[in-house]
Amino acid sequence: MLQKGDKKLINGWAFYDWANSVYSLVISTTVFPMYYEAVTNGDGGEVTFLGTEWYNTTVYTYALGLSFLIVAFLSPILSAIADYTGNKKRFMQFFCLLGSLSVMSLYFFTGKENLWIGIVFAMLASIGFWGSIVFYNAYLPEVAEPEDHDRVSAKGFMLGYLGSVLLLGFNLSMVMFPEIYGITDSTLPARISFLTVGVWWFGFAQITFSRLPNNPFKRKPEKDYIFKGYRELQLVLKEIRNQGQLKILLISFFLYSIGVQAVILLASTFGTKDLGLESQNLIITILLIQIVGIAGAFLFSRLSGKIGNIKALKITVIIWAFACLGAYLLNKEDPNVDVKFYALGGFIGLVFGAIQTLSRSTYSKLIPDETHDHATYFSFYDVTEKIAIVFGMILAGLVTSYTNSLRLFILILAVFFIAGFISLSFMKRTKYVK
Repeated sequence: MLQKGDKKLINGWAFYDWANSVYSLVISTTVFPMYYEAVTNGDGGEVTFLGTEWYNTTVYTYALGLSFLIVAFLSPILSAIADYTGNKKRFMQFFCLLGSLSVMSLYFFTGKENLWIGIVFAMLASIGFWGSIVFYNAYLPEVAEPEDHDRVSAKGFMLGYLGSVLLLGFNLSMVMFPEIYGITDSTLPARISFLTVGVWWFGFAQITFSRLPNNPFKRKPEKDYIFKGYRELQLVLKEIRNQGQLKILLISFFLYSIGVQAVILLASTFGTKDLGLESQNLIITILLIQIVGIAGAFLFSRLSGKIGNIKALKITVIIWAFACLGAYLLNKEDPNVDVKFYALGGFIGLVFGAIQTLSRSTYSKLIPDETHDHATYFSFYDVTEKIAIVFGMILAGLVTSYTNSLRLFILILAVFFIAGFISLSFMKRTKYVK
């Protein structure tokens, strides 16, 4: 078994970002949201789902919100069982398989006539992705020493950005130039993209699974592992309640995650509906964010080593707040709105990966050295993020249902980032978090 700090182990762990980040970019952010809008936009965007008339953006945001709520409910219980039994890798493999197969099933979503396929499998893919991330993040304290967490966490995000940009480039070549591939069905390029994401995700994940240890602490669970797992969960929750700095970070993380995840999930919709941008404008912006994100994750991981995690995180949060304000001020009537949107994308890209990698590494540094319940600890980190996403999706759904626009919602997000910045100001220096 590879030892903690081993380069091969660290690279194997980080490579899961390469495998799964194609879901975030292609399914959550670009091709699927654009495809969904294109095939459901007739009749003023009204669709029928579960026998009820919905605005297409509203039913999509609510469906995603429900998937996050399911993960938030399941992950603490499953993580506690995984810690008690020592089977983190098995749970991670299950969610990876669920997510990748669900993404591939989106191939059969062709329009309003089978909307249920798009909604149900988008939900299941989301559950698979976020469920696997809980256990993936929990391995960070087991593959690297605390002083290396910033660098290793950033390495994962950088690999993720690079891999997802490569696959997105191939997918976009099909979407924009289908004639090169002899494709005549207008829906087929996007649907093939969904297949490639599932295959890429599941295939490259096998490299990670071949290197990560299972049951590294040699636990020997008793038969009543569900009840024992629940007791494990209660013990960790009690420990967290007694750790002031961890609680402050989770509060801050909740507040700014509302904004970060909403931007990831709804940026394409905002650009299309509120700013009237063409698909090519959105694609250029998203690629710019990913490319700049690689440099941003690297720079801020180094910056945190010089000025500390807390100050570095505060810088990323305030930049996000200004970015939301800038997005709110954009006007579709402005002839240069596309150029300004590109500039805003570059601005966001600088902190897009940085805020996520620093949040993950900072949290891992605050986990007590003596604990072996890393999955359970990270499940609370995950629950915090998922509840934030659910809150954000519900808020987005309410705003769009009343205004048919995301503009006001974007302004509201700036307030959450500011609140997160204020909360971070109450954090104090610890042994590993400066």
